[in-house]
Amino acid sequence: MAKDKTLYVCNECGGTSTRWLGKCPSCGAWNSLVETVAEAPISSKNRLSSSPKGLAPASELTVLSEIEASDVERTPTGLGELDRVLGGGIVEGGVVLIGGDPGIGKSTLLLQALDALQRANLSTLYVTGEESGAQVALRSRRLGLDHSQVKVLAEIQLEKILATLDAKRPAIAVIDSIQTVYSDQLSSAPGSVAQVRECAAHLTRAAKASGVAIVLVGHVTKEGALAGPRVLEHMVDTVLYFEGDTHSSYRLIRAIKNRFGAVNEIGVFAMTEKGLKGVSNPSAIFLSQHSQPVPGSCVLVTLEGTRPLLVEIQALVDSGGPSPRRLSVGLDRDRLAMLLAVLHRHAGVSCADQDVFVNAVGGVRIGEPAADLAVLLAITSSLRGKALPQGFLAFGEVGLAGEVRPAPRGQERLKEAAKLGFSIAIVPKANLPKKSDGGLAKALEGMTIYPVERIEEALEVVRGF
Repeated sequence: MAKDKTLYVCNECGGTSTRWLGKCPSCGAWNSLVETVAEAPISSKNRLSSSPKGLAPASELTVLSEIEASDVERTPTGLGELDRVLGGGIVEGGVVLIGGDPGIGKSTLLLQALDALQRANLSTLYVTGEESGAQVALRSRRLGLDHSQVKVLAEIQLEKILATLDAKRPAIAVIDSIQTVYSDQLSSAPGSVAQVRECAAHLTRAAKASGVAIVLVGHVTKEGALAGPRVLEHMVDTVLYFEGDTHSSYRLIRAIKNRFGAVNEIGVFAMTEKGLKGVSNPSAIFLSQHSQPVPGSCVLVTLEGTRPLLVEIQALVDSGGPSPRRLSVGLDRDRLAMLLAVLHRHAGVSCADQDVFVNAVGGVRIGEPAADLAVLLAITSSLRGKALPQGFLAFGEVGLAGEVRPAPRGQERLKEAAKLGFSIAIVPKANLPKKSDGGLAKALEGMTIYPVERIEEALEVVRGF
């Protein structure tokens, strides 16, 4: 590999320097110079370990309507929940970045996926920078993969990894993790901003040039965001987050970015002695286990990508004294404060002197406003000390004027609830199924639906139970 020249680039003005300086000579900004590499000319032998000039060969100008578009071929990983998040499977030349807390199961999941792909006669490579080959073998034995033929490389030097990819040409390679990889062209330590950025850029170029699908494992900060430069997420095709409580056996994997599929899809896994197993009915995780209805509980039908999920929303309202607290887990705290103001102004229900705690069961995070109605009904149920009826659910966005706005794909939400045996629903009037849709009417047979336009109407319906 041709030796590249080290440069220092200013993050503020883009100015360069051949040595590190505390102050940028161009714009005068302090501590803004970051180490990078000025790429040398590519050798005539175009190997993966060389630095390509771009991610794809240059092409002539073409009118958009004249470009032939074809569906991207996908290779299933053998893990249905992972395939759902990826959009159907691994894409040739695609680069996936997966992050999560330590010990959440990233390496376990990827080792299982590589073994399944290897059994499907695809060449695989597992590059480990955090463990030795013996440690990876021990994990495979624990997972029941005693005769796995996955190739393992314990290496952290970028140039050697690229040379191995060039020589072996696997269909898919896992780099665990990108923060441990370093390049000889940079003097900074592995895990630094410069090293992570340059190593990820070289691996991405190699994937695009060769068609090798690469999965990068990334560390996360204490706030839960991927560690390293933000540009890391822009370089790759797909960004996945592994979520869940290490004290619980359930794990969620969520797609934040996906150039080959839908975003905000989630996959649900259960951690067992033999590794991660997909959960076919994830709604069962997020629903209550109460034998009888209890005050402060309301079931919501939320959407995670293309999948409707039933989640129990729990609320606890208690006397709070002069400085009441508002706390939410899995829901937006600022939106909770707004909803309490709407509840007081338009429905006459005051929680000004009450502590209000709201929780989404199962560790799921709900970001859509369609949870508003269920949150308010759970709060009023706790405040009144009266449980909502068995088989009850609600969804809908609540506006500042007290109106109940429709939720997207409301009919799919109702069908999922009816399939799981729910019989009473309060929904926005605009989500009321049309009588002309005979198939939907048959699917919702036995379910009583109350359409509402304002929050006062919803509370009036609940008081009648």
